[in-house]
Amino acid sequence: MRYLCLLVMMLVFFPVQAEEERRLKPGDSLMVLLPGEPDFDQPFQLDNQGKIRLPEAGRVALRGKTLEQAKVTIKLALSSVYLNLDQFDLELEAPQLLIRVLGYVDAPGEVLLPADGNVQMAIEAAGGLRPGAQLDRLQVQRGDEIIPFDYKAYLDSGNDRLLPPLKSEDRLFVPASPLTGNVEVNFDARSLIAGGDGAGKREAITLFGEVRNPGTFSIKGEMTLVDALMRAEGVTRYGDVSHIRVITENVPYLFDLKSYLDEGESKTLPPVGPGTLVYVPIQVDVVSNTQRTVYVMGEVQQPGAYETGDQVTFLDLLANAGGPTRFAETRNIRLLRQNQSVVEVDLLSYTESRQSAPLPAIEPGDVIFVPEKTDVNEKSWLKIPSDRAIKIVGAMNKPGRYEWDDAMSFLDLFAHAEGPKQHANLAEIEILKESGDKYVFDLDKFIKQGGSYAALPDLEAGDTVIVNELPWDPTDNKSSWIRQGPESSIYVFGQVESPGRYAFTSQLSFLDILAAADGPTDEADLGQIRITHRDGSQARVTQLNLARYFETGDESVLPKVLPGDTIFLPQRDRQWLEKPAEQVVRLMGAVNKPGRYSFDDTMNLLDLLAEAGGPKENAYIEKIIVVQHSCCEPQARVFDLKEFVLRPNYAQIPVLRPGDTVYVPDEEQSNWHVFINGVRDALSIVALVALGGAI
Repeated sequence: MRYLCLLVMMLVFFPVQAEEERRLKPGDSLMVLLPGEPDFDQPFQLDNQGKIRLPEAGRVALRGKTLEQAKVTIKLALSSVYLNLDQFDLELEAPQLLIRVLGYVDAPGEVLLPADGNVQMAIEAAGGLRPGAQLDRLQVQRGDEIIPFDYKAYLDSGNDRLLPPLKSEDRLFVPASPLTGNVEVNFDARSLIAGGDGAGKREAITLFGEVRNPGTFSIKGEMTLVDALMRAEGVTRYGDVSHIRVITENVPYLFDLKSYLDEGESKTLPPVGPGTLVYVPIQVDVVSNTQRTVYVMGEVQQPGAYETGDQVTFLDLLANAGGPTRFAETRNIRLLRQNQSVVEVDLLSYTESRQSAPLPAIEPGDVIFVPEKTDVNEKSWLKIPSDRAIKIVGAMNKPGRYEWDDAMSFLDLFAHAEGPKQHANLAEIEILKESGDKYVFDLDKFIKQGGSYAALPDLEAGDTVIVNELPWDPTDNKSSWIRQGPESSIYVFGQVESPGRYAFTSQLSFLDILAAADGPTDEADLGQIRITHRDGSQARVTQLNLARYFETGDESVLPKVLPGDTIFLPQRDRQWLEKPAEQVVRLMGAVNKPGRYSFDDTMNLLDLLAEAGGPKENAYIEKIIVVQHSCCEPQARVFDLKEFVLRPNYAQIPVLRPGDTVYVPDEEQSNWHVFINGVRDALSIVALVALGGAI
């Protein structure tokens, strides 16, 4: 009896428990199976209100329902729109968690996680944490309950037990660090300590004045004054390092850092400790005119008078002056000597190891003058002398006269002129030397096929570069022939809309030239195109079947054309004269267009009849005769087109090859019927010869 009661409880209690476990919640995805309705191919997800939106039926609330209850609810909603619901079914996909991530993350909002998703996965789905998020104060909000946790401790230890488990509809909140302030700005970890890391002034040292990073810094170990200056990232170039002032325990000290670095006497270092103040004053600028003075003028950061010594070099003085500005012409720095001589210095070439000569020695009284860079936007040519200028004219976006240096290349000049125009003929760029020589460079080939930069033209000041234009209108070629040489032209004749002479570059193909000629006419024979090549030692001819290219798309059948070649498209009805008999099939008799037709291995007898417009109304299609001359001994076969139409059998179609003859008799010659019935499918040689003579 006890076992019977236990069995009843298992049958009653456990189904209810399983049913409770399948209660639908926001984030779950359902597959509505309704065959024949493509609108139901995608799963439907419960939104944060526990509803799904069904096509035509609208929103349906399913929160808290079991799968069976949801099935009844959805079926009832669909019954008003869809008549046949016999195969309707409902399936629950893998359960998911719908979590709302808020606060200091890159993309706050709702995210979907798998059933075993955790806090880290939710943060990653929301775009990750933003710089400045307070990791030790994250919260999971579940209804009115708030669960705080230390996310930093989890990242340090990897212990996932420190993370609270998530449930669907939880809210994950990421607060901002108090260090972000009231106004949000971009910062990193370095910026947090930009003003020092001292916890309190009584346990720290304070540095201000001409230091790179003034602030309050914590005392670490046996810190010296030099260590403290390094914590502040050193002194600025304006600091007076000979008069650094230090106050330790209310006792002032004057420290000469320069002397300390020269002598290395540690006893000259003033004591530092908690509460020490360090001040680095600014250096007072005075004009020096001693016997060891050198002047730096022009486009430098800090022009002025500088003291020199036996070991002071040209670069030392430029460095003391802060270096050249971005407007400085570093290729033409001038050193003015006291004896009125001038030494030109190309600092740019020196820094790039292109100048083998050393920089000049500095003597007291010298003047270093760094001129201003030439303004290329200024129209005056006087700023660029002729021995430093080069001209580029023609189809360029900005032709003109430009300053030239041997460090520049042909491509630098093109970039300076803002590149060629759309119709520039890059295959024939002319270069005129100042000596009167002239040569042509193919930049188009260099760009398309690649090449060594050593192959670029060697330009020098005084040269002129001419970039010609291509014809603007292909239909008006004759007006541009005078600007277009035959060595760079393609000739197109025959059945094209605009025959003529066309400019050609290596970037154009056969189809480009055909398109420039406005394409073939309706009477063009695309299967008999001929291309005459004249680029070799002797002319040769290529034959092209363009129709096959359009059928197969095989670009390997297209010929390669070069400047000087000729393209000819013949007229379709001129095959009588242009093709020998062994390359065509003759069609005679009761057809709409008898004649000679081109034929290849991809065609059969039906294609030939279709090309000829089909048999006439009085054609005797039961006895079409095919006379085969192309293979072995001559023979003839009879084909019944009527029987084929009624009972198609492609094996009965006679094989047809170029050189064969097809004859379609008419009904008036029905006496042939009696004659041919006594003859086999393959006629005798004698009858064949007689028939051939009659034809």
